[in-house]
Amino acid sequence: MTHPVSAAPSLTVYVEGIGLLGPGLSGWTPGREHLAGSAPYEAARCVLPLPMALPPAERRRAGAVVKVSLAVGQEAVVASGLSAARLPSVFSSSSGDAINCHEICSALASADRLISPTRFHNSVHNASSGYWSISSGSMATSSVLCAYDGSFAAGLLEAVTQAAVDQTVVLLVAYDTDYPEPLHGVRPLPDSFGVALVLAPQRSERSLARWTLAPACLTGASATAMADSALEQLRASIPAARCLPLLRSVATQEAGSVVLDYLDGLQLSVQVGPC
Repeated sequence: MTHPVSAAPSLTVYVEGIGLLGPGLSGWTPGREHLAGSAPYEAARCVLPLPMALPPAERRRAGAVVKVSLAVGQEAVVASGLSAARLPSVFSSSSGDAINCHEICSALASADRLISPTRFHNSVHNASSGYWSISSGSMATSSVLCAYDGSFAAGLLEAVTQAAVDQTVVLLVAYDTDYPEPLHGVRPLPDSFGVALVLAPQRSERSLARWTLAPACLTGASATAMADSALEQLRASIPAARCLPLLRSVATQEAGSVVLDYLDGLQLSVQVGPC
């Protein structure tokens, strides 16, 4: 006698807050206008704010990757109206601290080959997560991952799964920074970019959108592109910016399906809808 196999349940989350920082994008509020097409987008060098939530000593040690990840994380949490100290988090980056990696390689290639303690301290992939816990006072769990150019989709998959299965609100922070030469020649990320999402398992009065990952969320379909050529160039050139079609659906309050770059030959499909 055979028994039917139950289909895996869909995973649905609600977007409670968004943080955004990148070339020509100085936050979610102005960024939403660019993504919705109600204001023209013009690329400009990303301006990284000082991480004022950090104590002075840690602030001095913070590099670009910490500045961008803390800026978007704080913006998203403030928008959600929740306490950062209580939120589990997922941090995802394709490369980690690119500038710090360059400086360590330069030191190792020099005559004395001495690496400063600060450089070594910031060299680990979970540095941004550690600085986040310091700045927010969070003792909640934090996952840190990397999936090369599919890092945003991998982080989203992890955060949505945690939120839906554990029935808890989760903060996702995805970020990338550019390498100086000569590493830039083989990993040509043009600038820094960061996005943060507060994802909840239930809808609230603050909910901005509903996102669902169905059992067949992995697909071979092509990734959703941006209609604006400059935004499409940004999406294609920085892994963390693969989030832009999802953010556009929030900005326009559109319903449908958004396909994101994930692993080679495999994409992540997200069903999106307004709240």
